Amino acid sequence: MSDDRGSAFQSPAVRAPGPVSGAGGAGGTVIDRAAAGLHPAYFALVMATGIVSLAAWVQGFAAIARGLFWLNLVFFGALWALTFVRIVRHRARVVADLKDHNRSVGFFTAVPGACVLGSQALLIEGATGFAWALWIAGAALWLLLTYTIFTTLTVKATKPALADGLNGGWLVSIVATQSVSVLAAQLAGTTRGSDGLLFVALTMWLGGAMLYVWIISLIFYRYTFFPFKPSDLAPPYWINMGAMAISTLAGATLLLAGKESPLIRDLFPFIKGATLLFWATATWWIPMLVILGVWRHVIMKFPLRYDPLYWGAVFPLGMYSVATARMIGAGGQGGAIDLPFLSVVPPAFFYVAAGAWTLALIGLLHRLFTGQPKPHH
Repeated sequence: MSDDRGSAFQSPAVRAPGPVSGAGGAGGTVIDRAAAGLHPAYFALVMATGIVSLAAWVQGFAAIARGLFWLNLVFFGALWALTFVRIVRHRARVVADLKDHNRSVGFFTAVPGACVLGSQALLIEGATGFAWALWIAGAALWLLLTYTIFTTLTVKATKPALADGLNGGWLVSIVATQSVSVLAAQLAGTTRGSDGLLFVALTMWLGGAMLYVWIISLIFYRYTFFPFKPSDLAPPYWINMGAMAISTLAGATLLLAGKESPLIRDLFPFIKGATLLFWATATWWIPMLVILGVWRHVIMKFPLRYDPLYWGAVFPLGMYSVATARMIGAGGQGGAIDLPFLSVVPPAFFYVAAGAWTLALIGLLHRLFTGQPKPHH
């Protein structure tokens, strides 16, 4: 699970310091080497697996959903074990990543990793207590990472140019914020006197939307006014769409969970309008990202090979399926907005997401067993 040190989340001028040390000789143990090279964004593996599981659940594939839930528990535990080893034995690398404009935002994937797994536990297995524990952990991580990362990047003396230090991965901060909102709203339905929890969900949803406006403005500016090479169009740019898809899910979940809440009922027209706005924005991004992908790989012939960041491209596809289903009430569930003519969208994107997840898993297994990324031309 080691990363490519020149990948999109890292400025080419920055390298994590120091050799990889370990107890197993010059190269260290296998676990030690894996921990040393662990990409901060690798929890996108948990995000992607979790959302494909939830999309399968919505489409009625219960066995697949449950199987992916248990597999995700393994992924989640393994990644946290490697993370703890990295913090203890390779602290200089962790600190260097936190100070890097490209790689630091990858740490945010741990938040939706926890919250999406919490949604799986709650909706698929009915494990309310476990879901609460994951939400508390996710919310605490969100607080820690949000103010640590943005403060560090603000006060550091040397900063990269906008074209070198900004990419779609920055929008994982919005995904993290909205994932806390989604699970909070879902948990509100399991407890009495949930107005406080719904208020937290509402404020996180609104804050995440505002954060998207700030960051996507800079990304669009970077798109259109700076030179753009095929290597610049890394998989995290799919989060442009994914951040809006999870914002759609958060709004729809608020509408469904807050029917008995005076606060949410008073805001129903606003929340409905904003939710549809987010869905429309996510939809706008899909053709744009497909066209840019064709330009990158077909016209410019940029090689397609496994990168841990591709898990960040799988997640938006699955999230678009789940968000649309939740918004319109597909899969036998009540919807927030009556739009039955969109019912073909959730199953179509479930199959696309499942296919992308399978290809990414094949790439991961190929790298684990051979040590080399699997190329695709």
